[in-house]
Amino acid sequence: MLYINGEWVQSVSGEELEVINPATNEVITKVAKGNEQDSKLAIEAAEKAFKPWKSTPAKERAAFLKSAAEYLRSTIDDLAETVTKEMGKPVNEAKGEIGLAIDYLEWYGEEAKRVYGETIPSSHKDKRLMVLKEPVGVTAAVTPWNFPVAMITRKLAPALAAGCPVVIKPASATPLSALKVFEAFHEVGLPKGVANLVSGSASKVVGEMTRNTAVRKITFTGSTEVGKKLIRDSADTVKKISMELGGHAPFIVFDDADLDKAVEGAVASKFRNAGQTCICTNRIYVQEGVAEEFGRKFAEKVSALKIGNGLEEGVAIGPLIDQGALSKVVEHISDAENKGAQILCGGKRAEVKGNEGCFFEPTVIQGATDEMIISIEETFGPVAPIYTFKTREEVIERANHQEYGLAAYCFTKDLSQAYYMMEELEYGIVGINDPIPTTAQAPFGGVKESGIGREGGHHGINEYLEDKFVSLNLS
Repeated sequence: MLYINGEWVQSVSGEELEVINPATNEVITKVAKGNEQDSKLAIEAAEKAFKPWKSTPAKERAAFLKSAAEYLRSTIDDLAETVTKEMGKPVNEAKGEIGLAIDYLEWYGEEAKRVYGETIPSSHKDKRLMVLKEPVGVTAAVTPWNFPVAMITRKLAPALAAGCPVVIKPASATPLSALKVFEAFHEVGLPKGVANLVSGSASKVVGEMTRNTAVRKITFTGSTEVGKKLIRDSADTVKKISMELGGHAPFIVFDDADLDKAVEGAVASKFRNAGQTCICTNRIYVQEGVAEEFGRKFAEKVSALKIGNGLEEGVAIGPLIDQGALSKVVEHISDAENKGAQILCGGKRAEVKGNEGCFFEPTVIQGATDEMIISIEETFGPVAPIYTFKTREEVIERANHQEYGLAAYCFTKDLSQAYYMMEELEYGIVGINDPIPTTAQAPFGGVKESGIGREGGHHGINEYLEDKFVSLNLS
């Protein structure tokens, strides 16, 4: 089903999408496959809802967000199972993601009441200058499959808090999680047209979003390639945009670091969601003096990670999303081996009894060099290459990727070194001795080709607001 104007409806065409469990390759169910007509209907509903919604007191908008958060909290077990079945991450990870999704709803429920304008000192005694904060208007959001719940609320919550109706296009691989999020808004009585959901063809659904003049804002999380296309497609109607795009995160370990903590951090960052996260570690740089010890300890930890269906007890590594993702991992490892790297653990496809999905062993590569494909392209899989370095000046130069600038990590006990690194790393997010920096109350986003704008914190709601300057002449 689609959710348009407060109602569950079939697609105009009657077409359906198959939803496949990546652990078993079995079809879970079918859902409505929307097209440009469905997208247009959803946009029209949002446009009609805009004026009454932006006029709704912030306290009332906040109440809807908080009620939806409570609904999701009450259904967390069922929702987590759905996430695991349609995209593969272990169920405990899914629960963690849902917890973050709830945090976004609750945070922006509070931020809705804190959208402040300002007064400006005037240069004329008979003038008063003011800046009003107003919602940008109908917002179209395109969300990814790897965090199918949290990425929806991270966009939807600040938009609704600001007074913007939203049309969501979820990833075709994970529409069931999105449907359950919208069940929450339906059950708490969100006004018709304020939140709409259209799954289906990206070219048709999103194409209508970028062309339609009623849509004033596009927000997207996904690959840099697709993000660039959306920017180009939105140019003709000059939409406001925010893009959270690809990453290639360096993870830097100095010889003074707590090595055990660094190893645990690298495992947490790299292998969460089987390496299918935009801020996961892609390159591990270890100072020469501790490189051998780090590699040994790291490989031991990684070798112990249990691979399997995410619904099973103790599983840490679920399946990759599809065959294309598996092929990319194989390509990167093969190229690294051909260029002299050694595999410390993993390195091949994993067979999981009773499951036919795209499982791959968590892999550690030693002796990686900057010429390898894995050093340049985002892998999006459970492969961790280890590099060595001598000085911090050297590692800064190598760590600052030419194109990407989403997240970076550094482990050190030296406070002055920590400050140096946080200032010199050209990334929108820097974790110092912290492999999981994401939180609802802080800004999330990248620089360079990793994105435009920020999500999270009080910064996130500004992406859905416009400044209106008013000059009042009293004479």
